[in-house]
Amino acid sequence: MIKKISLFLTFFTMLFLFSGCVQRELVISQPDIRQSQDNTWGSQTNVEDEENIDISDLDGNLTESETVITEEKPEQRMERITFPVEEYNRLSRAGKGTVKGAIYVQDAYGKRVPGSGTRLYLNPVTTYSDQWYKESYIGGYKMEKADPRLFNYLRFTAADSNGNFAFYGVPSGRYYLIGTVTCGTECGYDTPKNIRIATQVSVKGNQVVQKDLNRMIE
Repeated sequence: MIKKISLFLTFFTMLFLFSGCVQRELVISQPDIRQSQDNTWGSQTNVEDEENIDISDLDGNLTESETVITEEKPEQRMERITFPVEEYNRLSRAGKGTVKGAIYVQDAYGKRVPGSGTRLYLNPVTTYSDQWYKESYIGGYKMEKADPRLFNYLRFTAADSNGNFAFYGVPSGRYYLIGTVTCGTECGYDTPKNIRIATQVSVKGNQVVQKDLNRMIE
């Protein structure tokens, strides 16, 4: 009888230890590299699904004018300058600043069309982003695909149904504030057009910067 009890206790002891090992293996899982990085936008923005975030639209040629005829531009994409690693390494990665405002387009009569639910970026001002601003946003040229390392320095948020947006925890520095309003018949167009808007904004310390992103349409 004692022998049976001893075997019974030995069995449950081994089962307990085995279960403990399994639990420890589950805990020590492959870490999420993106979460372990001192990344940018994090949980303080309005964008909840990081998996759906991409920066491919920063490679296109949506410009400050929604009426640009892209066929007039060369078909080949403009080569980007080499990604300036040292310049980006000097950027602050944490901050306490806030950038908030509203994104919309406005006609000559004062009617506003908000960028409802649109995605917005804060893109640090560097030689790399300066090229994008001058050649793509202003010049209308398509750019080669952006270096994926740029993602680590962008901040994202999304506007609400009224076009209101906010970025929190923004480090001190200068940024291109970028967003796109999709507008169709409400703007007098036969088919919807994507109207990109970009401007510069500066943040210092725990400053709260109020900056609307807007433009007039014809």
